[in-house]
Amino acid sequence: MADIYLYADETGNLDYGAVASPTESGYFGFGTAMFENAHGDALWRGHELRTALAAKGFQLPSGFHAKNDSVATRNEVFGVIRDLAPRLDTTFLYKTNAYEYVRARGQMYLYKLAWYLHIKEVVLRVSSSADRVVIIAGSFGTKTRASQAREAIQDVCDQIDRRITLCVWDASTSWGLQVADYALGGVHRHLVGKGGAWFRESVEPSLATTFTPWGTG
Repeated sequence: MADIYLYADETGNLDYGAVASPTESGYFGFGTAMFENAHGDALWRGHELRTALAAKGFQLPSGFHAKNDSVATRNEVFGVIRDLAPRLDTTFLYKTNAYEYVRARGQMYLYKLAWYLHIKEVVLRVSSSADRVVIIAGSFGTKTRASQAREAIQDVCDQIDRRITLCVWDASTSWGLQVADYALGGVHRHLVGKGGAWFRESVEPSLATTFTPWGTG
């Protein structure tokens, strides 16, 4: 019997009309970073890095975020992820190829479908029925949308034959969520041809699955 901790973050937006935008890749997806049993040392590494960067003049009041952090900060974070080597899994839905019935059911259906396709498969792969699974998912969107998102992910978790504790936290409060954000971002960059050394050295060695059921762009 084990305690399985899955930190889950999302990437992309739910707007089908934004696919052609130069700043939007066309993907929406989820990624998870898995740690097993007590992993205080791994969480401490994030705290330690944050204080070390503060000593160098990099103030990070909300923790790490791959999209917003400087190149120097990204280098440091990816280095720690390489050392920690958590199991990483990702699922990307290429919105251009979305089925018409999916589009017709609205944006939150896309969110729930991506979560379902990702988390159900991952949970069943990494745990047994005797294990306790803790899922820490990053909060999503405005107050109304965040409530809808939580209901969607709770409904999916209730469908999985495992003992699941669901936590929905702001990414700024959790180093584990920030690891998931960075890893997901690394895979996302790889899918659009911008993977580089961060992906090859820090993400790919721990990447267990990348699921693209609607193909790639």
